Amino acid sequence: MNVRRLISASAVAGAAALSLGALSACSSGSSGAADGGKSDGKLDVVASFYPMQYLAEQIGGDHVQVTTLAKPGVEPHDLELKPRQASELRQADYVLYLKGVMPAVDDAISQAGVKNTVDAATLTKLENHGSDVGHDHGHEGGTAEEHAEHEGEEHKGEEHKGGDSAAADPHVWLDPVKYAEVARGVGASLEKADPAHAADYKKNTDDLVKKLEALDTKFVDGLRNTTTKTFITTHSAFGYLAERYGLEQHGIAGIDPESEPSPARIKEMQTVAKEEKVTTVFFETLASDRTARTLAKDTGLKTDVLDPLEGITDKSKGDDYFAVMEANFAALQKALGAK
Repeated sequence: MNVRRLISASAVAGAAALSLGALSACSSGSSGAADGGKSDGKLDVVASFYPMQYLAEQIGGDHVQVTTLAKPGVEPHDLELKPRQASELRQADYVLYLKGVMPAVDDAISQAGVKNTVDAATLTKLENHGSDVGHDHGHEGGTAEEHAEHEGEEHKGEEHKGGDSAAADPHVWLDPVKYAEVARGVGASLEKADPAHAADYKKNTDDLVKKLEALDTKFVDGLRNTTTKTFITTHSAFGYLAERYGLEQHGIAGIDPESEPSPARIKEMQTVAKEEKVTTVFFETLASDRTARTLAKDTGLKTDVLDPLEGITDKSKGDDYFAVMEANFAALQKALGAK
């Protein structure tokens, strides 16, 4: 942890007040202590957005003080940091982010120079996904480790580990197996950053991974037999989930949730909906639903929410990662005609 004690008492008070204000401005559900969480011995952790925040909080437990740069309800892809947030970032003990989601944050983190900086994109294998993603096979049964091995065999040559994350799909948290891989890496990095509490970090990691494995099993079993394997969504965030469970994602827009689809793309989605027996067009909580509702109206389809879990808001169907993923599971079962 950082040790910055050789300053006057008055400077401490001033810095504490400034730190509290900055943390309040950038926090999403977690606020730092007045001195950034250092005087009570906790590791001062800055997470880029909700999926990283959740890992830090679940694995760090009582030993960390977590703040996150993306406010609830703010689309993280276009987030710009304020000067005070950048300053707080530089003072962190540990930074957890996912390169490729928030370009401005990626730049700020690279300039912050925090020793314990972890890019979650280096903790699992990334793939390039277009608007249409999926395979006609699922990974039925088995553990998270077996799924990961199977995936490695199938997608050899298509994967990227670190380095090229900017060109790859970053939405790994929507695949419970990949999220578990990231969790293990985060746990190991916290053990290294704060060895005094390594045993607790390891236990918390193991507990979280077990829950993610159970979630994976639920998706495998619940989506094995469906009327259709195809779903349409505004934001192409579900490529990893589609591959994991043998589904076919058709995104109206691309990886960027704010991109506008062309008339040709809309027409293509109308054809897909008819040919693949699609019943539902999914939209998300943090981006406009206008395109999804227009397509649904033109094709006589229903609309529903498939949440990419980039942030928790009052509109989210759940108050944490697992609750929202359970809601996504239920929505997919309904839309795909699970039997």
